Amino acid sequence: MFQLSVPAKFGATLGRRSATLALLGVAALGLSACGGKERPRADLAASQVTTIGVNSYLWRASLDALSFMPLLQADSSGGVIITDWYANPGNPNERMKVTVSILDRDLRADALRVAASRQVAQGGTWVDAPVQAATVQKLEEIILTRARDLRRSAFEG
Repeated sequence: MFQLSVPAKFGATLGRRSATLALLGVAALGLSACGGKERPRADLAASQVTTIGVNSYLWRASLDALSFMPLLQADSSGGVIITDWYANPGNPNERMKVTVSILDRDLRADALRVAASRQVAQGGTWVDAPVQAATVQKLEEIILTRARDLRRSAFEG
């Protein structure tokens, strides 16, 4: 019978390679099962209907909630809305500026980030002042509620 002679070093390397490939194959097979979650059809519709890069309901709700403030920038593909300074006519010695970032294509609370800046007039100049956390939370709540209402009305009507 014919016998093939393989150097010991080559055989050990070949054995390690085979073991490594087998291990990678098992890992890939295990990871392929992780993607089994299907997104609900409604959520896909929310993000795929438009050509903007973020959730369309959050985008529209953010614009609606900030419609009383002048806009500096509105980038729908990046999901950023920046307002200019706004002074409430009832309190002209205080002004606010808001930045809304939409971070995802899904309608989720953690896909929305709101930041606000506040200034007060002192001696003819504007001085930075703290913003109450409740102000930012309330604005986030308004945007999320409006986005849910928009989504609900899109499926009912």
